[in-house]
Amino acid sequence: MGGERLGSWVVSYTGMSADNIKGLLLAVSSSLFIGASFIVKKKGLKKAGASGVRAGVGGYSYLLEPLWWIGMITMIVGEVANFAAYAFAPAILVTPLGALSIIISAVLARIILRENLHIFGILGCILCVVGSTTIVLHAPPEREIESVAEVWDLATEPAFLLYAAVVLAAAFVLIFHFVPQYGQTHIMVYIGVCSLFGSLSVMSVKALGIALKLTFSGMNQLVYPQTWVFTLVVIACILTQMNYLNKALDTFNTAVVSPIYYTMFTSLTILASVIMFKDWDRQNPTQIVTEMCGFVTILSGTFLLHKTKDMVDGLQPHLPIRIPKHAEEDSYGAEGIPLRSAADGIPLRSPRSTESFRST
Repeated sequence: MGGERLGSWVVSYTGMSADNIKGLLLAVSSSLFIGASFIVKKKGLKKAGASGVRAGVGGYSYLLEPLWWIGMITMIVGEVANFAAYAFAPAILVTPLGALSIIISAVLARIILRENLHIFGILGCILCVVGSTTIVLHAPPEREIESVAEVWDLATEPAFLLYAAVVLAAAFVLIFHFVPQYGQTHIMVYIGVCSLFGSLSVMSVKALGIALKLTFSGMNQLVYPQTWVFTLVVIACILTQMNYLNKALDTFNTAVVSPIYYTMFTSLTILASVIMFKDWDRQNPTQIVTEMCGFVTILSGTFLLHKTKDMVDGLQPHLPIRIPKHAEEDSYGAEGIPLRSAADGIPLRSPRSTESFRST
């Protein structure tokens, strides 16, 4: 009784629906786990690369590294929470909240990687929180869906089919033409593949989450073939995202990868959600503009945090985009000079993410 009264008070006070509040709590907890997992996985990639073939050049030695698997398990826990969040709240609410993971990463980077957090980095964290709060308070209510067949109808409308066709065509062009030639030198190639597949994976994750939510409520959706089609799409997109995000993290500085990936992934996911689930049809222009302002605020905080992450008061070191080939396990060069490598970066999810299941 007390819990129901508290829940009703929260709903009336914030103006958010009960489902949106559940999705919010799940998305925040997801950021906690995923923000921690990126640093652990990055350390594992670095350790594996010191004794085997680096992931950035096609190696998979990280699969034998226990530290990478610890990070992977932590990420899976976060992705399960993120997966559940999409079942309760619209993607336009859940996906931008991935920026909260950079705050977790910044704190852990200071503790584990012994990095300094510049005053402007703190300002970046504050901007991320302000932007996230703005989006949360103005997010549209979740669309009422009663079966996975209804989601399938939305996914097979001409507008979304056109979007999916363009995304797949662009992704395959990147994979088969640009990756072999420019993957090791142009950061947008790997990130582009991750972001394009990521937008499709989030839509499929949301469809699958809705199907499971309805099944657990007594309306079995597992009998519909559409549920299994969405499942296959999720698996294919996740494997592709994880592969190319690993390559990006292992090849380029994480301080460069993270904000670019977050911007592309979140922007494409919001676009896909607006096309497929018609989120903006349930909002007025003021709410839409406010949401976009919140998103821009998050982007500003993200870039500010990553731009200043290696700054010390009065000093702004140059950060290489690519990881130095001669970087050692402890981030020191042959002469004992500290190196700034991607393993020292502050990582960022997505849903979804990314290496994530939303997201890799």
